[in-house]
Amino acid sequence: MANDKKILVEGLRRRDPDVLDRLIEQYQYRLFRYLLYITGNHERAEDFFQETWIRVLKRGHQYDGKFKFEAWLFTIARNLVIDWQRQKKAVSLDSMTDPEEGKGFEIADEKAESPLHLFLQAESQERVQASLEQLPVAYREVLLLRFQEEMQLDEIAKIQATPISTVKSRLYRGLDALKGLLAGGAA
Repeated sequence: MANDKKILVEGLRRRDPDVLDRLIEQYQYRLFRYLLYITGNHERAEDFFQETWIRVLKRGHQYDGKFKFEAWLFTIARNLVIDWQRQKKAVSLDSMTDPEEGKGFEIADEKAESPLHLFLQAESQERVQASLEQLPVAYREVLLLRFQEEMQLDEIAKIQATPISTVKSRLYRGLDALKGLLAGGAA
């Protein structure tokens, strides 16, 4: 494992295209899904996705291997979105979601056995997505990073540049708020 990190760090310093290809292959779906959820726009997510990998190539020498690569990668992506938001003089990431642009990105379950199962799953995903969109962006982002991207709390804290206690608080409050929204919609 330590040897893999060393190879990764050296490959990024040399701008090795094989290392970059392996990284893109490994993280492309997770990164794009994250960007799609926080921007709410497919084209914008594609632009940020490309820009993130360009930054990885240009600034690969800055990755020192102390933390997981995915935390560094997601931090770059998040900072690009924040920078874009600042240029647009928007109040928060919430303002990037245009409800008229359609539903969120949904990944089909390849193990689905029946059309009924697919329908019920899609309906459930839509309900969860709609409930997530109602949450404050701070809670939504922590929930997505923790449960969708399966990141550890310390990794989320690093990405958001906040104390781990803040991440825990946002996670707890976000789960509580999501539970209330989902329970309210079940009646």
